Amino acid sequence: MKRELFPIESVVNKLEQEVVDYAVPVVDLIAVQTKDPLKVLLATILSARTKDEVTAAAARRLFSKADSLEALECLSLEELEKTIYPVGFFRNKAKYLAALPAVLKREFSGQVPDTVEELVKLPGVGRKTANLVVAVAFNKPAICVDTHVHRIMNFWGYVETTTPLQTEMALRAKLPENYWIKINSLLVAFGQGTCKSRAPHCDRCVIAEDCPQIGVTPRKTVEEKRKNSSSVQKFISWNVNGLRAILKKGFLDILHELDADIFALQEIKAMPDQLPDEVKNIPGYTAYWYPAQKKGYSGTAVFTRKTPKDVMYGLGKEEFDREGRVLTLEFDDFYFITAYFPNSQHGLKRLQYKQDFNKEILHYMDQLAQKKSVVLCGDLNVAHKEIDLANPKANWKNPGFCPEERAWMDEVIKAGYIDTFRLFNQEPEQYTWWSYRFHARAKNIGWRIDYFVVDPASCDRVGSAAIHDDVLGSDHCPISIEFI
Repeated sequence: MKRELFPIESVVNKLEQEVVDYAVPVVDLIAVQTKDPLKVLLATILSARTKDEVTAAAARRLFSKADSLEALECLSLEELEKTIYPVGFFRNKAKYLAALPAVLKREFSGQVPDTVEELVKLPGVGRKTANLVVAVAFNKPAICVDTHVHRIMNFWGYVETTTPLQTEMALRAKLPENYWIKINSLLVAFGQGTCKSRAPHCDRCVIAEDCPQIGVTPRKTVEEKRKNSSSVQKFISWNVNGLRAILKKGFLDILHELDADIFALQEIKAMPDQLPDEVKNIPGYTAYWYPAQKKGYSGTAVFTRKTPKDVMYGLGKEEFDREGRVLTLEFDDFYFITAYFPNSQHGLKRLQYKQDFNKEILHYMDQLAQKKSVVLCGDLNVAHKEIDLANPKANWKNPGFCPEERAWMDEVIKAGYIDTFRLFNQEPEQYTWWSYRFHARAKNIGWRIDYFVVDPASCDRVGSAAIHDDVLGSDHCPISIEFI
């Protein structure tokens, strides 16, 4: 039977509307931020075989040290390796970057060339990279074919090819030229967000009626997984504002009632030897403790039904680790991090400390996300957007809502990490913390500063997210997710 022609024009139009709110591919994001072809070239070299969120972090570090060809030339190979780690093949890429200034100066008068034929003469630049630089940095017609473009075009039956190079040549012969520049960023965003390489999300695809799904095995929906699997796990996170105090308010009853597989705590304000056996030895759970060195302050803990493969205490930085802020449990297919982020305090006197902590923990998450899923939970001590607190205009310079803290949350989301609650609930007046003053909780004058965050690749593992604002005992309430 002859296959019907694929409606490329209507599909591209649908996808352009669909991906508006998707994470922008990192090279396109950098091109929006700067028109500098050198930075686009550097980011493109870094991006090969590397997740966008890792590329973005590495590019930020590299650009802070090398914002020009001359500055790049001054960096040693060792410094380049340290700066771009953990991008894929970082040692090879560091060698390419070290050799790049000399080649550009010798062959192209220190300028980034604007043709594919010239770009492929540069160290570390193949046809895919060259096409992307031509299209993104110079806005000239070029077809960049990465794994997303190659895969999706074959899913559609628009081409029948076995390699990206064959796909590029087929598209050059067939795809209307007005789509050449946009097709890569469009399909990368779509491929990362919906048409994934493993288990594409055909159940929510806007072009499902147009797509012949050639060679596709769609994902199972959350409902199907729940019916056919016992692997759904419930995670709880709660800033208890003093574990000894909340034990007197029914904490153990609440723990059993919420019935979590992993129950994470922040601000425990206690050493294990200060706690009664009834909380240190809860039947069915193993407890892991990471108190602050200072008694009655900060600290984190995790109760888990499943034994972890490894437990990691802190970030490896004494200034943060002495306050017991980050506790990580490694399981077979995910890392679970509970974190109590610093409060920037009145007058923002501890803002720099918090910004340093934020930078360190994001780098830590990026490293872990290279290996397996990452689940971060805890009190992040920041309301990200105006919807996340009752009185945004009155608090925009205050701790927890100042521009610098919110900018870090912007950075996290732009890197592709997922604020899980907002996956399921876009309503206002959804808070997790209320001041003890002025009957704030009764009036629901609160802030949403407690989060579950997952890495970009694990979005479809989140089955639900909730705020348990009916649970009392602390100035915070518990939050939860279902993780598959």
